[in-house]
Amino acid sequence: MDIKKLPEGTIERLSKYRRCLTTYCKFYRENIFSHELARNLHLTPEQVRRDMMLIGHSGSHKNGYNIEELVDKISEVIDCRGKTNVAIFGLGNLGKAIVKYLQDKETQLIVSAIFDINDEKINRPYLNIDCFHPKDMKKVIKERNIRIAILTLPGDEAHDMANDITANGVSGIMNFTPVPLKLPDGVFLEEYDILTSLEKVAFFAKK
Repeated sequence: MDIKKLPEGTIERLSKYRRCLTTYCKFYRENIFSHELARNLHLTPEQVRRDMMLIGHSGSHKNGYNIEELVDKISEVIDCRGKTNVAIFGLGNLGKAIVKYLQDKETQLIVSAIFDINDEKINRPYLNIDCFHPKDMKKVIKERNIRIAILTLPGDEAHDMANDITANGVSGIMNFTPVPLKLPDGVFLEEYDILTSLEKVAFFAKK
């Protein structure tokens, strides 16, 4: 299969596989079997093997997958060449948490700019990352080659802000607001509704 045509679900699982495998590496394990990887991520061994086949990687019946080789293969597939610059829109508690999270992780995703309308935050770096007013986004996005935007701002601002962001060349948006977005063709959108996820957990917790 053409790597560019991998299903979204496979890409999500590959990212989870890599995080899990990195944990195993820290304990100096050299190999892992599909059923072990599946158990850690609440998947089936068949699903793990299908995903590995899609990226052209196979293990052995005797030893399973070599962890270092598999991490390298997954990185080759899902990582862009070099770093990918990210901007955070909205420096509230969630925005701050995401900035810190990404800085603490070994990832190719680099937070290169923050945008907020609060005068007390503008021109005051947060964790050494510059904070700008959204009116400056055109210049900043171009100069810093920002490809991804993460929205953590109030919902009533989300739609107009997303349109402005994509009009200035950003090709991927992660939306943490409760407002569904409609974006131009060619822009990849991932929407995460925290409340919906929590309500799902609450429903099944009652069972």
